[in-house]
Amino acid sequence: MDHYHFSIGVNPLQPRGDLFVLFSGHGQPVPGHSIGPAVHHYYLVHTVTSGRGVFRMDGRVFELETGDTFVIFPDTLFSYAADRAEPWTYRWVAFKGEGGADAMAALGITIDHPVLKLPSLTRALRLYKAMQRTFERTLSADLADLEASGLLRLLFKLFGDSNRNRLRTPDQGLGTDIERQIKRAIRWLSLQYAESVSIDDLSRTLGYHRTHLSKMFKQTTGLSPKQFLQQVRMERARELLDGPHELQIDQIAASVGYSDPLYFSRLFHKFAGCSPTAYRLGQRGNTEGDGNVSPPPIQEPNKDA
Repeated sequence: MDHYHFSIGVNPLQPRGDLFVLFSGHGQPVPGHSIGPAVHHYYLVHTVTSGRGVFRMDGRVFELETGDTFVIFPDTLFSYAADRAEPWTYRWVAFKGEGGADAMAALGITIDHPVLKLPSLTRALRLYKAMQRTFERTLSADLADLEASGLLRLLFKLFGDSNRNRLRTPDQGLGTDIERQIKRAIRWLSLQYAESVSIDDLSRTLGYHRTHLSKMFKQTTGLSPKQFLQQVRMERARELLDGPHELQIDQIAASVGYSDPLYFSRLFHKFAGCSPTAYRLGQRGNTEGDGNVSPPPIQEPNKDA
């Protein structure tokens, strides 16, 4: 007997998607019980719930205790062993996929730094138990898979909370504070173009006066926030006009943030040099004709817009 207690829930589906939970379980090994040296083809995370043990990976040795979490990386030699005097118990989850690799990098969990300390086990244990239980009790494999991947992401959030000094943030290496805020503004406008966007609201969100934000935005992009938003909307409108769906002009207008299709058509004409209908016909002629008919290109936005 190598465990006083061992239980596991296994995902019945074949691996798919960018983040896939393979299995989750709970173990209470006997004193001195060891695994490895060995390698896995997936990520395997253990959180120590009581006792002590030793984890070895890539030539490093980590003496662990209650609250510690260690991550075994794919195709990396590892071993671990329960303490002989105070053997550990632990919960674990295995996963694979590019989403998991990206999450580990974002959380600062690497082969060089595979161990982190959880300040509280309560929430983590609840998530581990729920992952195992969903595989053991569900009647739908697809629903269990969805629930487990969501629970794993919540577990990653806990890891990030306890590893903040090593987090990889989107703003790292992006320059000054105002440069980072301009990048946020660009991202915000690029995602919210279909909504009723207020530059005043954007300015308040970023903590800058509208005039100052507009000045810095234009220095960075060559356009004011309003001009940039219009350009994003017009480019998206052009994609919709180019696409296979014969959307009506008012439908395209609504899809890019304009409730008035006539106003949208005037703006599109200013950008493209022709109406949305004429642009679509030009595209159709270009694809169905002899290839010599081209729609007018999107022009530089009117700087007075």
